Amino acid sequence: MCNAMYCIALLTAGGFVRHFSSIWRRNRKSARLAWGALDRGCMDQLKFLTAHYCLSVTAGDVQLLNGHWYVTHSGLMGIAQRRRCAGIKTAAVKSLSDPTVSRWIFRATVYKSSFSAGFVGYGDADPSNVSPLVRGAEMRVAETRAVNRALRKAYGIGLCSVEELGWLSGSSKPAVPSPASNVSQSSSGSLNGQPRLRDRLCMLIRQYNLDPTLVKAYAADYCGTAELRDAGRDLVESFISHLVASAKDNLDSLLCKLNSYARPAGGKS
Repeated sequence: MCNAMYCIALLTAGGFVRHFSSIWRRNRKSARLAWGALDRGCMDQLKFLTAHYCLSVTAGDVQLLNGHWYVTHSGLMGIAQRRRCAGIKTAAVKSLSDPTVSRWIFRATVYKSSFSAGFVGYGDADPSNVSPLVRGAEMRVAETRAVNRALRKAYGIGLCSVEELGWLSGSSKPAVPSPASNVSQSSSGSLNGQPRLRDRLCMLIRQYNLDPTLVKAYAADYCGTAELRDAGRDLVESFISHLVASAKDNLDSLLCKLNSYARPAGGKS
């Protein structure tokens, strides 16, 4: 059944309509809590993503950055699971990779069914286009990017994925925003006057039982600022997206990363 017929069949089923309505209400509420009042175009696109792919804002399946929606790795994997993906095959492209300089190029093939010829995607990573926080993990980053591209091709997803955005994970630390472009921390303890971001980060800390102090130190390092309150809204949004993806992908690894920010006992404050 083609995608159009599949969507029509689902939309005419009462069970699906009720399911969609429930997800859409949650997505609409979560989006407003996270990013405030959104324009009609953003909300219409989110509604489309909800209806066609059942992506969840709360689960971190999509992110809004600079007014544009981006899908995440966890969101793409969720789509593949719901569409009963038959398998994903990955392999390093040895002729183009150079481990000595941590440059990796991966090829990923997604098989929608056991009879599928496969949809191919490539992903690259090297120290120039990954965050210093994941330096040394270029191979895994390249594989993730390849898988994301292959999944987007297989399921006709036009949105770029967050993990593919080199400008979010560049090796050079982002410039600290000027005072004019920042709002100082309010008395309510919000991030740059944005309680919605603060509340979302607190929700993640509670959800995964993380140490708030370590998360704050990690966030400041990720954003390239001395204090988290000095980071711009886009940087904080990017960190939250990164934290969600890390917790879902490998919580143990995230906990180890957070522990690296713990101050030695008896150390200077």
